[in-house]
Amino acid sequence: MSSRAAHQERTTARAAARSPLPGPWGAALYDCRIAHVRTRPLRHAFTHRTYLWLIDLDHVPALPAALRPLARFQARDHLGDPDRSLRQNLDRYLAGHGVDLHGGQVLMLAHARSVGHVFNPLTLYWCHDADGTPVCTVAEVHNTYGQRHCYLLRPDADGRSWTAKDFYVSPFFPVDGGYRMSVPRPDAALRVTMHLEREGDRVFTATVRGSRRPATPLGLLRAAVRHPLSTLVVSLHIRLQALRLLARGLPIQPRPDHPHQDGVTTR
Repeated sequence: MSSRAAHQERTTARAAARSPLPGPWGAALYDCRIAHVRTRPLRHAFTHRTYLWLIDLDHVPALPAALRPLARFQARDHLGDPDRSLRQNLDRYLAGHGVDLHGGQVLMLAHARSVGHVFNPLTLYWCHDADGTPVCTVAEVHNTYGQRHCYLLRPDADGRSWTAKDFYVSPFFPVDGGYRMSVPRPDAALRVTMHLEREGDRVFTATVRGSRRPATPLGLLRAAVRHPLSTLVVSLHIRLQALRLLARGLPIQPRPDHPHQDGVTTR
């Protein structure tokens, strides 16, 4: 056996042996409160509640057929090639940036496709090497125009990072400035914060705060009842807030062409 083949075999064995997240599906649910606060050029704030999944990309939950319509995790909903797996696409994106996890764990925080619909304004991937050391975090952003973009973050020990803004999200902000993020790996609590800074001012803040709940059939049913059609509601909520801002006279900024991003977009 070649050294390359032996290394691949060891990597595969480590991934198979690694313990997934607790519970029958090796996943966690977070009951979340999401808040957006815009401070410039006018103040506007809103909150809404939803639930998010935290899954291990090497142990994507396989739900029983009766519950599958409530939660599907499909490559077509995220970065890369829809004909590959979520893990393969994430590894390919990282390889394009010179990062090799050597089979280390990747945790993904996202909405699942539910009742045929999904919309993820932000998906986060916490990436570790084979011995469990954090390597990087990937922030995958989707806008309401069907586009996506990924930011490769190198957070400090507290999960804090800064990156230039390269992607058109809100129609009321141009593509400039940068994001100051706090993305610590979730535990019993989920604490994500994203500030948009322009010309030295903090003009927008989004926060996600959540508490871990059991990812069990009963836990999923409870979440689905508390937050029916959750991803559709998120999408509609964003559009409703945009209409309110238009009604207040906030001008729309031109949307530039978004170039192909290797490993993220397929065309």
